[in-house]
Amino acid sequence: MNDAAWMRQALLQAESAAALEEVPVGAVLVDADGELIAAGHNQPISAQDPSAHAEIVVLRAAAKKLANYRLPGTTLYVTLEPCVMCVGALVHARVARLVYGATEPKTGAIESAQKLFETGEFNHRPEIEGGVLADECGALLTRFFERKRAARR
Repeated sequence: MNDAAWMRQALLQAESAAALEEVPVGAVLVDADGELIAAGHNQPISAQDPSAHAEIVVLRAAAKKLANYRLPGTTLYVTLEPCVMCVGALVHARVARLVYGATEPKTGAIESAQKLFETGEFNHRPEIEGGVLADECGALLTRFFERKRAARR
């Protein structure tokens, strides 16, 4: 599968999050052979865990499945630009490639609010591709928050 196809899998995960009233962010982790290792979505509310972002959920599941906290040669697909916490986890896991959809102007740590990899201080830097299916990823988030605001009125 190509990047768009894997991002569609991450979007399915994001839709699952939305159905559970979680912020609709989804992620999948794929190995170098193009095989799915793990999939997941945001669940900080249901898990009562502020670290349960889609990326962290997927990295934890993959590390457990592979019995290794290092995940070299993998690609993480996520529907939203990762935050500072998730960038740190990607670095520690040694994910080889990050592909994300929509940018996150308030907390994005790749190109938006922060540009963490531009410091040159990390001991690992994944290859990064942003904007894959960005419109679809962003639209899912927009619809979710519009619905939430309308329900409060």
